[in-house]
Amino acid sequence: MSADFPSLVSTAWLAAHLHEPGLAVLDASRHLPAAGRDPRAEFAAAHIPGARFLDLAALVDETSPTPQALPRPDQLAAHLAGLDIAPGGRIVLYDDSAVKTAARAWFMLAASGWETVAILDGGLAKWREEGRALEGGVPQQALAALPANLAPPKGVRDKAAMLANLETHAEQVIDARSADRVFGTGTDPVHGLPMGRIPGSLNLPYTDLFARDGTFLSPEAIRAAFEGAGVDLARPVTTTCGSGVTASVLLFALHLAGKHDTALYDGSWSEWGADPATPKAQGPEQGAQA
Repeated sequence: MSADFPSLVSTAWLAAHLHEPGLAVLDASRHLPAAGRDPRAEFAAAHIPGARFLDLAALVDETSPTPQALPRPDQLAAHLAGLDIAPGGRIVLYDDSAVKTAARAWFMLAASGWETVAILDGGLAKWREEGRALEGGVPQQALAALPANLAPPKGVRDKAAMLANLETHAEQVIDARSADRVFGTGTDPVHGLPMGRIPGSLNLPYTDLFARDGTFLSPEAIRAAFEGAGVDLARPVTTTCGSGVTASVLLFALHLAGKHDTALYDGSWSEWGADPATPKAQGPEQGAQA
């Protein structure tokens, strides 16, 4: 990441820098189907002035066998160019989603080599609660920038790598879903699969990484939360969840805490749980990962 552009910006920072040339503010909201919300319609109704709608749902590699796979580099570059974001431009992401989807957008950009990308701390909810300006309508994007030269995302694990890790234990695996979904025995209410987890994985619900006002915990508190979940911060970590979204929240929090030997299992439980050949653990925890 860029040394002169923070990874996390406050609402006060964004308000002060909002109209600076070369700064793009992107609404990265996306919602679970059960929420019954339309992020594009909500954006049109009210968004941060000058913001553009990222359309995170469109940034999926439909050619990949992995469910909801990260976009291809050329796909991501073309999408950003269509939003008139020049290569190397500064980007601030925000969302109004219960599953904190700005972190997913941050990961796909940062892992692909975009160095100047940040998340708005507290998201649209905090901006709105503070009475800051909002505008409606859909901005007209008359121009398109040249596409950036993005690389295949780093720090991504596939199912084969996760299976191999069951033998080597080279990377700790930590699940961002709620404990009832990880350690329960019924049907997962989000993906319709049996509840459960990758054998040996630890659990830290992504919601535990936020203060009551929706802002991220301090780096020290983030480290304490991971350590409290059984993570050895001296060893590599791979995060997982239902479909790679809230696992990205864990990765962003670890980034804030200064830990970078991390990776995302992009397929997460929607891939692992759907494959009858993968080993699975279900029910109460029987011990931590070796």
